[in-house]
Amino acid sequence: MCRNWLIAGLLGVLQVTGCVHAADERLPGYQPRFGRERPVVVVVAQNRMTELTDFVVPLGVLRRAGVARVVAVAGDPGAVQLMPALSVRADASIAEFQRDFPQGADYLIVPAVHDSQEPRLLEFIRQQAALGASVIGICDGVLALAHAGLLRGRRATGHWYSREQRLSDFPGTLWQENRRYVVDGQLMTTAGVSAALPASLALVEAIAGTAKARELGQELGVDDWSTRHDSEAFVLGRQGYLTAAGNYLTRWRHETFAVTLLPGIDEVSLALRVDAWARTFRTQVLGVATQPVFSASGLEFIPQRTESGGLPPLPGGAVNAAQTFDEALAAIASRYGVATANLVAAQLEYRQNATARQHVEMLKP
Repeated sequence: MCRNWLIAGLLGVLQVTGCVHAADERLPGYQPRFGRERPVVVVVAQNRMTELTDFVVPLGVLRRAGVARVVAVAGDPGAVQLMPALSVRADASIAEFQRDFPQGADYLIVPAVHDSQEPRLLEFIRQQAALGASVIGICDGVLALAHAGLLRGRRATGHWYSREQRLSDFPGTLWQENRRYVVDGQLMTTAGVSAALPASLALVEAIAGTAKARELGQELGVDDWSTRHDSEAFVLGRQGYLTAAGNYLTRWRHETFAVTLLPGIDEVSLALRVDAWARTFRTQVLGVATQPVFSASGLEFIPQRTESGGLPPLPGGAVNAAQTFDEALAAIASRYGVATANLVAAQLEYRQNATARQHVEMLKP
């Protein structure tokens, strides 16, 4: 969810729809095409702004699994500015991918982007779907899928915050609630930011089987990537908007942290940690390195600074991917207060585990 949506205060009275769904939806198992030994997975980005976790987590998880050829694609060559922080360089532009893979991708992953109606992005989505790719919308990447015309008469979901917009703009889609992800044939859509990790494991399972997904899940600290989710529990309300506005307007309390980008860095945990801290409305996070750095999965991160210049290091980082949000939210509550931690959790559409919630409750005055 983009922070500008919060400042604009566009959230109205929520509407809820529900349709019958399978108890445990799964993507169809991968069927090899074109003599490929492994499927080709594209994670597409807009250069101007693409959601950090939506883009980095699926790419990092799929590459770590080693079960597919995973290509980071952007509209144009050059840097991709991620929101709310960090910058990367894609492997190829859309035109370069189309030239090198005329048969298309087997899976296309679409994160939330700045402009979900960009003609070039929509045409690429339509083209890849027509070539037989399974298309996956992470968080409000679903809006691009809807604008591309892929969701008419189909079941889908998205970030809770865009619910009213989706219902109004795309009444022909069967919008689902309380689902971490929804599978309808070769289409998969997910709930908010935090759904990127379980959805990525669901894709690993479709490609390489449950045992492989479970093995990788244990490495990441994830033991459940089912569709179970309570999206209706998330709301900002008056307190959330007041907290966001108060944090944003009190500039003298803003902080800038440095995150050191080291070769081989775990991009999955990095994305989750930075995404949480950069959503407080009083924190900026800058990547620091003397030159571009390749992460553990081979994703090229472009630093914003060559040295920290005395900036404090971003807190946390000594946990596995599944624990990252809990660690970050507890630290945010301790530093900025429980209201800010709750604001961040709502944006991430993330429910803390019981131990973390108890820790945060103890911080309340």
